[in-house]
Amino acid sequence: MKPLAEVTNVQPHTVMRWRMPKEKGGTGGVVPHWHIPAILEAARERGLDIRPSDFAPVLETAA
Repeated sequence: MKPLAEVTNVQPHTVMRWRMPKEKGGTGGVVPHWHIPAILEAARERGLDIRPSDFAPVLETAA
């Protein structure tokens, strides 16, 4: 979490909240859109295969 926090210029706790359910004060797995360009650039620099589509919302469907 610390490297991602450094790339996005936020505290590690903020990154942790991106993974937390909304009911517990998190974002429900959603990365705020204003951080995505910095994440994509850092991934490219590090040779990581992260794409804009990786940040697309996933809709839940009834089983």
